[in-house]
Amino acid sequence: MDPLSKGKKSGSTLLTVVIAFVANFLVAGSKTVAALITGSASMTAEAAHSWADTGNQVFLFVAERKSARKRDKSHPLGYGREAYVWSMFAAFGLFTAGAVVSIMHGIQELVTPEPAGEFHVAYIVLALAFVLEGISFAQAFRQTRRAARELERDTLEQVLISSDPTLRAVFAEDAAALIGLVLAFLGVLLHQLTGSAVPDAVGSIAVGILLAVVAVVLIDRNRRFLVGQGVTADIEQSMGQRLLENPGIERITYLHLEFVGPRKLYLVAAVDLRGDRPEHEVAVALRRIERELEDYETVEEAVLTLATADEPALEFRAEGRPLRS
Repeated sequence: MDPLSKGKKSGSTLLTVVIAFVANFLVAGSKTVAALITGSASMTAEAAHSWADTGNQVFLFVAERKSARKRDKSHPLGYGREAYVWSMFAAFGLFTAGAVVSIMHGIQELVTPEPAGEFHVAYIVLALAFVLEGISFAQAFRQTRRAARELERDTLEQVLISSDPTLRAVFAEDAAALIGLVLAFLGVLLHQLTGSAVPDAVGSIAVGILLAVVAVVLIDRNRRFLVGQGVTADIEQSMGQRLLENPGIERITYLHLEFVGPRKLYLVAAVDLRGDRPEHEVAVALRRIERELEDYETVEEAVLTLATADEPALEFRAEGRPLRS
């Protein structure tokens, strides 16, 4: 996929967030009822997990809306990084309301186990939850796989390095939800078969640890983009080639690309223009090329400057980072 692809931002991510919110809300309510009826520690952990996910979708919805605002004088590079801020809030919510509550409840169940029963209710709710979470995950997986194919990446690689934090969060949380449901099922089943609350409590702790790991990964990814995440080699290569395809540019001696939001880049380059023009014509030519670049949806702002004759040119190859000739 060409990182400079034209066109408006797709609403696929927002649709993915909405589907995840509806699924998590329905699942959270059913798990809460099941936890109250059965007294299962694993079901309580799963209820906390789903309520945390439901609240997180609100943060992700806000992230999508705020990051889509156009740039203005107070934010010359746009509002794209709002997505990472609100996605960070969602990750902290997953850690505190999901992981911490699940682990603490599991430990409490180990220390002072409570009687449990009506296990069939838990199985029904877990099965329903698996279907709903599966629908939400399928939507996130389809969108992620489509983006991965366009960029010629693996799906998991796209999840980890994508500049879209909302899609990454939904994908990761839904995947964790499906794994958590399996852990909860095993905890409830072993509780019923053995009569001991220990497997159920361990299941709750395992769900909490799973959520903690996912939350830490999401926090770290958002932190990287907030402090200035550089682009991958394939994007740098594609951008360099596109610049050299411009009939007015002869060579590039410097190229800086930085994500300033989901699928939004800040571009700075030093270029050598073709021919020998007067100064006023050079300024007009540079500004014209900048505007052409900014017509692409993925370029938030482009800044071009002239290269000096003694600077070595960058050569862009199919794999790896550009080399200096």
